[in-house]
Amino acid sequence: MNIESLRNYCLSKAGAAESFPFGEETLVFKVGDKIFLLAGLSNPISFNAKCTPAWALELREKYAAVQPGYHMNKKHWNTVFYNQNLPNSLLTELIDHSYSLVFNSLPQKIQQQIHATISK
Repeated sequence: MNIESLRNYCLSKAGAAESFPFGEETLVFKVGDKIFLLAGLSNPISFNAKCTPAWALELREKYAAVQPGYHMNKKHWNTVFYNQNLPNSLLTELIDHSYSLVFNSLPQKIQQQIHATISK
């Protein structure tokens, strides 16, 4: 996965939007104004994704390329160095998981608005 495929995959999520609120080196993806992924554009290429605490620890123990979230709550966020031979299926699973956690934490009204926009 490269940065363009990561970007396209994140933007394919319902209600996803991108911005650069922290400067041009960090691409941020949000749903309902809440961050679900931050992608660092400088080397080494990485992204921060939200994760359940138990799975975050399991991933960190299993993969050297998954570390506690840089500049984030380390209990709930991982930094993933995705150019280090992690399978694309795992990368997309981590993105999906992060998106789901954030989407499901949104107020019901916002979730319904997002669903309504994709139903059109």
